[in-house]
Amino acid sequence: MSAPGRVDAGDVDLALLERGEGPLVVCLHGFPDSAWSMVGLLETLADAGYRAVAPAMRGYAPSDRPPGRTTTLLDLARDAIAVADELGEEELMIVGHDWGAATAYAAANLAPHRVHRIVAAAVPHPAAILRSPSLGQLWRSRYMLQFQVPDLPERLIARTDLRWIDDLARRWSPTWDPTEDELATLRRGLEGPGRLAAALGYYRGLPRSFVDREVRRVALGRVPVPTLVVNGEDDACVAPGLYAGMDDLFPGGLTRASIPGAGHFVHLEAPDAFAEHVLAHLTAG
Repeated sequence: MSAPGRVDAGDVDLALLERGEGPLVVCLHGFPDSAWSMVGLLETLADAGYRAVAPAMRGYAPSDRPPGRTTTLLDLARDAIAVADELGEEELMIVGHDWGAATAYAAANLAPHRVHRIVAAAVPHPAAILRSPSLGQLWRSRYMLQFQVPDLPERLIARTDLRWIDDLARRWSPTWDPTEDELATLRRGLEGPGRLAAALGYYRGLPRSFVDREVRRVALGRVPVPTLVVNGEDDACVAPGLYAGMDDLFPGGLTRASIPGAGHFVHLEAPDAFAEHVLAHLTAG
């Protein structure tokens, strides 16, 4: 694939991988990950007649680092819409994994007249997480609290040359045996000065989801566009039970898919099955 292009998202420029022509599909990665993990999906979408693009999320290499220390879901939703603006597209569809999934929900709430439909992988609607807490999920999500500590997590993770990410990937996807190339792809977006701090800034921006009215509206609002939510049955990061009973949060319609033998990185562990679900949803209706 050619070197990434660039698009202007306002306060940052975003690097962009692109394939194909047709209706626009924006593919958003999560943490820890990089835009390059979406290459296989981009190629599948392009072969199916879509213009498929994958931006490196703000702060991740080789996109610009944001000016502040925190990033909110409103920032990320605006980035997704900005990608469409810069590419001259009025309508778009979004496929997101992890933070990309949370961004897809938020972008659909921010611009429902432009976002045609979304696919969210490995993360349920944030409001579903908040209303169904459990001790088990709190333990799984303890890293979010650890990331609130300023500077220390970056220093500790950097000491391992980002190999901490390898351990995290294996913990979240216990049935996955990733290759070194696959692990390198997960680390790639976090390599370089300030990259890890920028990524952890997403977690440090979460408290604003409760106190800032506009952030809360897009982050926790009911999603008004057709949505497919996909999870791996062996995900050790997000408890499968959190996906139950979410229908009322999706007045635009909710379709669910669970992929056996896959964990949190479902788009990498079961790429063919994942792409099949994505294409079925994008072409529905």
